[in-house]
Amino acid sequence: MTSLFDPPSGPDEGTLAGTVAREVYRSPDGGFSVVRLDTEAGEATVTGPLPPVQEGETLEAEGEWVHDPRHGRQFKARSARVKAPTSADAVARFLASGAVEGVGPALAERIVNAFGDETLAVLSQHPERLLEVQGIGKKKLRAIAESWEAQRATREVMLYLRGHGLGPALADKVYQRFGADAVRVLDEDPYVLAREIEGAGFLTADRLARALGFAPDDPRRLRAGLLHVAHQALAQGSTAVPAEQLLEQAAAALHAEGPGALEEALHEARAAGHLELDAPEGEPLVYLPGVLRAERGAARLTAALARAPGLRRLPALDVEAELAWLAEREGLALSPGQREALRAALSAPLAVVTGGPGVGKTTVVRSLVALLRRHGASFALAAPTGRAAKRLEEATGAEASTVHRLLEWDPHGGGFARDASAPLDVDLLVVDEASMLDVRLYHAVVRALPPGASLVLIGDRDQLPSVGPGNVLADLMASGAARVVELREVFRQAASSRIVLSAHEINRGRVPDLSAPEPGVASDFFFVPREDPQAAQEVIVRLVKERIPARYGLDPFLDVQVLAPMHKGVCGTEGLNAALKRALNPPDPREEASEGRARLDVGDKVMQLRNDYENEVFNGDVGRVVHTEPGGLVVVDFEGREVSYARSERSRLALAYCATVHKAQGSEYPAVVVPVLTEHFVMLERNLLYTAMTRARRLVVLVGQRRAVELAVGNDRPRQRLSALAARVRAALSAP
Repeated sequence: MTSLFDPPSGPDEGTLAGTVAREVYRSPDGGFSVVRLDTEAGEATVTGPLPPVQEGETLEAEGEWVHDPRHGRQFKARSARVKAPTSADAVARFLASGAVEGVGPALAERIVNAFGDETLAVLSQHPERLLEVQGIGKKKLRAIAESWEAQRATREVMLYLRGHGLGPALADKVYQRFGADAVRVLDEDPYVLAREIEGAGFLTADRLARALGFAPDDPRRLRAGLLHVAHQALAQGSTAVPAEQLLEQAAAALHAEGPGALEEALHEARAAGHLELDAPEGEPLVYLPGVLRAERGAARLTAALARAPGLRRLPALDVEAELAWLAEREGLALSPGQREALRAALSAPLAVVTGGPGVGKTTVVRSLVALLRRHGASFALAAPTGRAAKRLEEATGAEASTVHRLLEWDPHGGGFARDASAPLDVDLLVVDEASMLDVRLYHAVVRALPPGASLVLIGDRDQLPSVGPGNVLADLMASGAARVVELREVFRQAASSRIVLSAHEINRGRVPDLSAPEPGVASDFFFVPREDPQAAQEVIVRLVKERIPARYGLDPFLDVQVLAPMHKGVCGTEGLNAALKRALNPPDPREEASEGRARLDVGDKVMQLRNDYENEVFNGDVGRVVHTEPGGLVVVDFEGREVSYARSERSRLALAYCATVHKAQGSEYPAVVVPVLTEHFVMLERNLLYTAMTRARRLVVLVGQRRAVELAVGNDRPRQRLSALAARVRAALSAP
């Protein structure tokens, strides 16, 4: 057996330990890292499935020395653990890395110069001695002492978690959830991570389980694998997964032999209330319990709504006379299709108004609002996102809110105050951007409608469906429960826009005119051909940084949005965000607020990735970083609302110079730039390209390959979502 400090020239097999100099690379899934260590024999490079590290910590790895053709001799680790720093130099690095809030590199150096190897003991036992250090007054001392004391109770737990590959942010969440029992809880069942810790997931839990010696066929692993497959189906938009498919996919993911053990695990998961089985159309489907309740409840309430008489406040309205009043008094002369839509909204208990850009959906809502006000009917306007609600309010002149705010979401209790026991006080509710409603949010909407109220859904059925599970708008249109009006006429002002014309061409399955406009002819739609992804990236950076701002007077941060089909690749969100950040807001070491590749700096454009109802910032909202601190704190300004993020909450943010098309649903931007390349082959879909283009008000620029545009336009077979809402509604309508 070799020494703990075997030099780089020593035997191939063995162990290696040293002080972390820096983390060179960490893969997005955390499964592979490259770390530079300072060892007794000199600097060494360690690669493999390493736990997240900070400078100054001690890393102990087991593995073997290998020779990499490009990088030379490296230590390939099979396993590794992190220990607290011991030497003065290591402690200085550790403190400077942000481990203690309020301590940066310069102050860390002064503290360690004062106390040497005793620094950690001073912090733990005699923090008042920090007043001996230049630059530390009573206020700073109190902040440092509180930060260090907050860690004291958690340090052993944190070292255990980080030693098994859990990063500091995730370790914080685990401790907050389980406290001092965290080690015991995870030793008993590491898969609790996937069930109860936001941002962990099955793969992280499985890595921990392997490190703890769990067998591949352990029942806890099999149950967690089944839940993992069910959650994957949910993430892809389905409300359920066929039972047979669930078992097959879980067997493949878990490398399980034979169906017996997995069938027993499914039975146990159902008995524990983690999964449920139902067969709305004969085939057994496996649901997550909350989704099944939402789909069943939404179907029952939709059928009941469809049987209702319609708008109770205006039962005998002379629609033709009202249309004449709208034209004369409000200047709203409606097309035949818009008139039909207005009639449906005024007479049907459940109406759906759908259509593409420029067909006048907003005019229908404005007309409806004018008539409701004229006759004293109460109403509410809502949309799934804050951005969409703001646009609805600007377009109609009436107050609009997010659905969550309207239904009074309780972030602490995790439910809506408005439901059947405390319904909304409205005669009619309008929900815009209804293609974004998932089945759970739609269920909450119909639960909150009072008896006799009507519901009008406005949306574009050809856009991408909701991020959450279900296909609500399409299901309602197919169920027979709603009065459906599709607007097709493109109005004169919109018809002059190449954005609108090109979007409608795409929707019809035809490649739009990609040729450059004639010299001197104004256009709002351009295609910049580039065959090479790297060349396309360079063009996109120049467009955002220089050409669009110079020509159109637009702000590259506020007004120009790059939308990519997927995350990976040179022209995916990861590659483009890195390139655009370098061009627009290059890193400032003095303002660094994070570790590794997820670094954020003051001025960065960022996006909220999860709904935060307490702070009223929602999935897809975009803001700017206005303040950072060495300990990981980030403050973001979302259009005047400042929200603070601790290190453990940083996973809620991502750079937003480039976002996915899915994240842009419900938004509009003055200018949109879209890379369209065959490297995005698996995501080249007609509704994705259509949705991206219809996010722009003034300018769309496609950059890439004509062949990729043709592939996207020709692919009208988006990935299928499994949803039984339409079938359940039809069954409820046909029931006596």
